[in-house]
Amino acid sequence: MRRAGVSAHGKTGTSRSEGAIDTAADFPRRASLINILLSIAYLYFIHCTTGLKIEHIGLIGVYNLGFVAHRTTRKLVSALAVFLIFGILYDIMKVHPNYLVSTVDFEDIYNLEKLLFGIHTQSGVLTVNEYFQYHHSTTLDLTAGIFYLNWMSVPLLFAVYLYFSDKKLYLRYALAFLFVNILGFCLYYIYPAAPPWYIAQYGFVFDDTVLGSAADLLRFDELVGIGIFETIYTRNSNVFAAVPSLHSAYPVVVLYYGAKKRIPLLTGFLAVYMLGIWFAAVYSGHHYIIDVILGVLCAIVGIVVFHGILLRRPGIRALLARYERFISSRGEAL
Repeated sequence: MRRAGVSAHGKTGTSRSEGAIDTAADFPRRASLINILLSIAYLYFIHCTTGLKIEHIGLIGVYNLGFVAHRTTRKLVSALAVFLIFGILYDIMKVHPNYLVSTVDFEDIYNLEKLLFGIHTQSGVLTVNEYFQYHHSTTLDLTAGIFYLNWMSVPLLFAVYLYFSDKKLYLRYALAFLFVNILGFCLYYIYPAAPPWYIAQYGFVFDDTVLGSAADLLRFDELVGIGIFETIYTRNSNVFAAVPSLHSAYPVVVLYYGAKKRIPLLTGFLAVYMLGIWFAAVYSGHHYIIDVILGVLCAIVGIVVFHGILLRRPGIRALLARYERFISSRGEAL
């Protein structure tokens, strides 16, 4: 009886071990196939709607290549997929622009900006954006351009830093970043608004054929001799997505999670980055001060809701713990 028991136990243990190994070995193949199918579906959707561009193919290609190349790169691109989802959601807004959902505000926000933050001059009351159009300098042009060039690179580099130093904090940062963006995208559709540069160039008249503009960031392009911002903004998903300023929201999210590392030099750098982005958003003519304030509030509300409500749900906490184990372990299976 004892022998039979030992034999049965041994067989059972071997069976489970082999099953676990098979599952781990099969995971990359199954996940790669799913990724490829989803990628093809996305590219085909974009091709049929807004038009396929080289950046679509490049971004999706890099993601899939990283996923199949090696276990290490697979875990990295899987973790950074949150930012890929953000980019896809932003791009998809071109399919059904917000001005088809709600009426665009031109004059009300302009007048409110003047009322709250207007600067009194001899020629009348000017918004801060209009004031900077008359009072700009090479130093400020370069400063604003450098900060605005890094509106996305700093959040991404910070994400990579957290991924290698603190995967638990990384997941919370990445998902909070995505959640703040989703809140902002929803507000774009609830309240479409024209940016300051649009009012300066076209007045209070709606024109859905107008392309995005680099606005006063063109001065930076002229100084460096490269049309960086001109190229970026002509590909803008929606001209009438000024409220809230998500450019101003991102540094708040980054600073909040950066402060959790308790590294004074890092916190100080991120604080300067945040203030620089806020200044550049207004100086460049892309946002009113109201937009910046609402962007900051969007970030704060997003962080509070994410930590105070979403992370307290057992299902979400369990999913996060499972994903954290996946990107932290040497195995493959989730």
